[in-house]
Amino acid sequence: MLNPEYLVSFLVASFVIAVAPGPSNAFLMAQTFTNGRRAGMQSAIGFALGGVVHTVFAVVGLSAILKASETAYTTVQYLGAAYLAYLGLTTLKATFAQQPCIDSEDKPHVSTKKAKNVTFQAMMTEVLNPKVALFFIAFIPQFVDSSLGTSTTVQLAMFGLLYPILAFPIDCMYIYSGDKIANYFRQHPSAPIWIDRVSGLIFIALAVNLLL
Repeated sequence: MLNPEYLVSFLVASFVIAVAPGPSNAFLMAQTFTNGRRAGMQSAIGFALGGVVHTVFAVVGLSAILKASETAYTTVQYLGAAYLAYLGLTTLKATFAQQPCIDSEDKPHVSTKKAKNVTFQAMMTEVLNPKVALFFIAFIPQFVDSSLGTSTTVQLAMFGLLYPILAFPIDCMYIYSGDKIANYFRQHPSAPIWIDRVSGLIFIALAVNLLL
């Protein structure tokens, strides 16, 4: 059981955080622009799985290591930035091998990057973001009620799993909007290539943002 008052406060705060534009939303939009709505949905699933991983880390105390050790935090930070930069550079590189899609009006654009890897990419982007780890160990414990019969560990796990569940439909709204915008540009043969290039630059910008 969870404290009803704390639960309502958690849901309201989580909704505000999930709706506010941020790096994860930018990643979702970039994938939707590049590979279509299906890739956007796969990204949302990847972020939800990343949230589950962070919940496990927070419950067993691994995330606390990032908070206590500057070296561990910096290492994960650089790994996450390097991974995002890699995604951005590979996306940009692929655009120079593409040809304008002359029948883009009849079918959605599909990037040379396979969509089947998008879920894993999104999950790793989330897992390798130390700011997300600190969010889980700094934000979620505020709503734990030690006076309840339910153990602190169970409450942490429940709140941690609630966040990705709440964030998923909000991510879907971003995906739907992004797909509508992308469909407008896909009516022009050369537009998909430029969409990919913008997406690649977004990934690189996210890498810089993570470092800063």
